[in-house]
Amino acid sequence: MTDQYISCHLCPRKCNVNRYETTGYCGMSAEIKAARASLHQWEEPCISFRNGAGTIFFSGCSLRCVYCQNSEISNNGFGKPINAEKLGEIFLQLRDRGADNIELVTPTHFIPHIISALDRVKAKLNIPIVYNCGGYELTETIKHLEGYIDVYLPDIKYFSPDISRKYSSAPDYFEHASKAVKEMIRQVGRLQYNGNGGLIKGTVIRHLVLPNCRHDSMKIMDWIAENTASDNRLVSIMSQYTPFDFIPQNYPELKRRITKMEYNSVVRYAENLGIKGFTQDITSAREEYLPLFNLEGII
Repeated sequence: MTDQYISCHLCPRKCNVNRYETTGYCGMSAEIKAARASLHQWEEPCISFRNGAGTIFFSGCSLRCVYCQNSEISNNGFGKPINAEKLGEIFLQLRDRGADNIELVTPTHFIPHIISALDRVKAKLNIPIVYNCGGYELTETIKHLEGYIDVYLPDIKYFSPDISRKYSSAPDYFEHASKAVKEMIRQVGRLQYNGNGGLIKGTVIRHLVLPNCRHDSMKIMDWIAENTASDNRLVSIMSQYTPFDFIPQNYPELKRRITKMEYNSVVRYAENLGIKGFTQDITSAREEYLPLFNLEGII
């Protein structure tokens, strides 16, 4: 599958560039790059439920949202190059540290190498593999992951093509995200837990409420309620949007945190639709909750 780097079309951008020679829209070459591998305690309770998720933060991103909290690695490309063999070793090291799962964060542009690493070590892991992505996925690419991924953790960020164009240069975001999430649910099926409350199979759909976008959030909740079954997914409605200084001045509406009214109105709307899952305290919008990208576990 590494041949897919020659004319890359792993994500909806379909750059068709040779990543052995240059970088794609994601900012990455054909070499894996990662910025941190550690036990992560700040995911949903069923993901980091006991010792924490064994989380690998990959560099680069096909979305590159203007407000991204991980901009240092997603937009600026910070990280250290590694190969598939090293990645497999990192998986095993996280297992040995007591990780409850292996969580792959923003991994799509490295899927060929990730599959190679999992082919080497998945039988030795005996813990779930979690795929944490921004939702902007090609269904054809996600199909390659069947049998490798146990828990999908996708975002559905936007419903409106105008909003997704403005903040992520992706007017086709919802078109792709909605199809990809359906494929993820098809692959892993019903929610399954271990005896300690950890999710070992299933899909958790995340949604970050943005300033001035609560009505768009409600449309996403409508789609989830109408198109997915409650025993196949949980929904995590997040309040952690943080207005970083690097956000360009021509996005003044993003220069503030969301209000309690904005967040609570989306949560109530989801509850009225019968959607179950996770919510956050409004105080989650704090920079100290963000991971440090210091190459821990990579070097």
